[in-house]
Amino acid sequence: MQVRQATRSLLRRPLGRRRAAALTVLALLVPIAPAVALATAPAAVALDNSLATTPQLGFNDWNAYGCDVSEALIKSTAQAMHTNGMQAAGYSYVNIDDCWMTKTRDASGALVPDPVKFPDGITGTAAYVHSLGLKLGIYEDAGSATCAGYPGSLGHETQDANSFAAWGVDYLKYDNCNNQGLPAQPRYTAMRDALKATGRPILYSLCNWGDESPWLWGSGVGNSWRTTGDINASYNSMLSIFHANVGLGTYAGPGHWNDPDMLEVGNGMSATEDRSEFSLWAEMAAPLISGTNIAAASADTLATLTNSRVIAVDQDSLGQQGHLVSSTGGLDVLAKPLANGDVAVTLFNENNSPATISTSAAAIGKTGAAGYGLLDLWSGAGSSTTGAISASVPAHGTVMYRVSGGNAGTVNAGSLAALGSGKCLDVPRGSTTRGAQLEIWTCNGGTGQVFTRTAANQATVYDGSSTLCLDAYNNQTTAGTKVETWSCNGQTNQQWQFNANGTITGVQSGLCLDVTGGSVANGALLELWPCNGGSNQQWALS
Repeated sequence: MQVRQATRSLLRRPLGRRRAAALTVLALLVPIAPAVALATAPAAVALDNSLATTPQLGFNDWNAYGCDVSEALIKSTAQAMHTNGMQAAGYSYVNIDDCWMTKTRDASGALVPDPVKFPDGITGTAAYVHSLGLKLGIYEDAGSATCAGYPGSLGHETQDANSFAAWGVDYLKYDNCNNQGLPAQPRYTAMRDALKATGRPILYSLCNWGDESPWLWGSGVGNSWRTTGDINASYNSMLSIFHANVGLGTYAGPGHWNDPDMLEVGNGMSATEDRSEFSLWAEMAAPLISGTNIAAASADTLATLTNSRVIAVDQDSLGQQGHLVSSTGGLDVLAKPLANGDVAVTLFNENNSPATISTSAAAIGKTGAAGYGLLDLWSGAGSSTTGAISASVPAHGTVMYRVSGGNAGTVNAGSLAALGSGKCLDVPRGSTTRGAQLEIWTCNGGTGQVFTRTAANQATVYDGSSTLCLDAYNNQTTAGTKVETWSCNGQTNQQWQFNANGTITGVQSGLCLDVTGGSVANGALLELWPCNGGSNQQWALS
């Protein structure tokens, strides 16, 4: 009998920390995201509250004001959003962050809004925001205290959720400070259940900084989850967070979104960098939560925040996160399929000098036309191309196109990285002979590591005359069946379901694609095995 090694948990017990998390540790908080990352949102079980079918749009006070929150600030911000075009552009949430309450609960254990900061209470503030046709959000923490030292909700989930509902709250940002070393998922699930029990629809935003890989479990718990540490108003911070979030598209979709933190647009980056952040966040189907002084925002800041063409990409009903088509020398091409068949393409120049960035209609998944329409989403200019997509892009800048015409393929290609080892699914020695048993190997971008997920639920390798399919040997459906390459034949032993928790199951067998024995060594073989949630059964198409 084969001995199975115990799989190692991905969960880590986070330490309590202040909100200003050092971004230098980002690499420790996220799975490996190779330079080329093409992914699509698989079928997933989203939180059953009918909210955030597209990523949420709104405001949060923390980035611009820190603890200096007040009823007057929230009301003036709501009024500004109502009149400056943000509400008309789709922004609907006005969110209060930390420091809104007193330092102690009342005699009954209830949270108390600070009567100096909020003389009308949260109820009065909510009523004003609602009168403008907007919604109110609030902040709490899944630990014993918030990041700023105010009472947390750990152990008070039901009582606090009932308070939020009674006050008319529409959105909860739930942080992770002072968490007593307890695992995140049960703490966040407790508040999910408490919110649901109130009967009031409250959008639930998980904020545990990417700790314990929330993309693996967040879709059934919250409407969005932070994938990284805190952002700050610098280009390097924004760039690091983009790199950390861009490879996680497999886990996002309607009702459940990757959240790379609030927008720093208007807070100190250049106008070019602001547009890049806004473009990248929209391309990645991220929540667009402004963190600037809305009432005093410049014309440039408002023009960026209210660009309807870019917002439409973020809010597209198909709900796919954009993926990296190519990334060479800091010249990035991202593509995001849209519901009407168009593809949003973002050309991003990470470097300090202008550069020409090029791709093609075929590379972004467009086929079947002699010509394609290009709409520049920042300038509004229209043009056409026979297939080449290219632009001169300023340093730290982006050019963003909406590409129309032809057929938008449902094909997605890239490497399949095993989260347990960080190594890629690999055809041994690049063999094009049928019957080669798949293995894991250090990711190298070779043709034997590039798999294409087709509309027929196949996973193919070697496009063209040598195309082979990922195949369960001899139609077998038992544990230990080897996974090999074979001529594509359309049978169910060559069909695979990419699941929201990162597993890949055989349609015929219902078993999981598994690295034998939980090995992390180069050359470890692939097989089918009963699904057990181990990291040797979790994959990222990237």
